[in-house]
Amino acid sequence: MAKTFQEALKKAERDARLAKKEASAVKNLLLHFSRLEPTELYLKFNEPMNPDALKDFEEAVKKYIEENIPVQYLIGYVYFYGYKFSVDNHVLIPRFETEELVANILMQYDDQFNGLPIKLVDIGTGSGCLAIALKLEEPSFEVSATDISLEALEVAKKNASNLDAKISFIAGDMLEPLKGMKFDAIISNPPYIPTEEVVDEIIHQNEPHEALYGGLDGLHFYEVILSGAKEILNPKSFLAFEHGYDKAEEIRALAKTYFPDSVVYTLKDMQGKDRMTFVVNNEISE
Repeated sequence: MAKTFQEALKKAERDARLAKKEASAVKNLLLHFSRLEPTELYLKFNEPMNPDALKDFEEAVKKYIEENIPVQYLIGYVYFYGYKFSVDNHVLIPRFETEELVANILMQYDDQFNGLPIKLVDIGTGSGCLAIALKLEEPSFEVSATDISLEALEVAKKNASNLDAKISFIAGDMLEPLKGMKFDAIISNPPYIPTEEVVDEIIHQNEPHEALYGGLDGLHFYEVILSGAKEILNPKSFLAFEHGYDKAEEIRALAKTYFPDSVVYTLKDMQGKDRMTFVVNNEISE
């Protein structure tokens, strides 16, 4: 007799715990391969699983536990700011903290521009989650997005197409492809893990290193952006960054080096950690 949903889930959760993996991730795999919502799964708990769905589920669980492949890559998507984004191993998996950056960018925009159309660029867009979520939340934005990885840009373009978001994608390294352009906002969640820092094995093994590591101190890409930002920013503008929780003071100091007359402030995430820094310009002195 075929396994019930409950039997399949209990075994997979037990195997995950024994391997020191997250049991909640296994449940996400079950929901995906059974094509059920959480409430539907609960109602069908004691019913037998479709044999094909069970086979696909058990194979995915094995890849998660034994091959250390993230669940998001196994199912091929993740929800970010309420929108469904495709992901693969060419892009960083969007994190919950980055949703908070979206919300705070929108608040800074409201405070500074009061609903006026602006030109915004996302540096190192990856899956496109930041740029696309902002465009969908504020359709008046004219949004561009850059990435050095052509494979990442293909993922971002696919997401923009699927979500019907009009974004200008530009291939190139950081600010290089933006010379001669002008923007009202630069946003970025650049690679910020110090190269010598030990990260979870599942992250190190699967997510693209060029999207994770930011030099010996993790600040390399912030300096690259801040040092060249004046060339592409309008006098009234802002920059918004996500960063490591222990780097806020150093990033504020960097920002003040290149923008001494600007307002620089850091915001905490919902865990109470310093996670986002903004640089607000009403006039940029040369």
